[in-house]
Amino acid sequence: MQIQIVGKQVEVTQPIHDYVTSKLERITRHFDHLIDVHVVLTVERLKHHAEATVRTAQQKSLHAEADGQDLYAAIDVMTDRLDHQVRKHKEKLTDHHRSESNKRNPA
Repeated sequence: MQIQIVGKQVEVTQPIHDYVTSKLERITRHFDHLIDVHVVLTVERLKHHAEATVRTAQQKSLHAEADGQDLYAAIDVMTDRLDHQVRKHKEKLTDHHRSESNKRNPA
């Protein structure tokens, strides 16, 4: 998975880059068919904003954004929302129906 982190009105330092990367690793533990992630971090006066777009192997894009008191809080909320969307997407891909052979011969 490729991660691209861009800062608008803020410099993306190595600690911020490492923090975002570690938070996005949690998402890949739930679903490993992710192609790339584009993260945009913005600071405007007292408003800290984080947004991310994830592209899956099925060519589906998932987008999440969040505001926070500081940049780390905004990243936390954004990754939580993105994680929820990824788990929901994975659940939709999973076939929950039993196979025909199991219906005829219940164990």
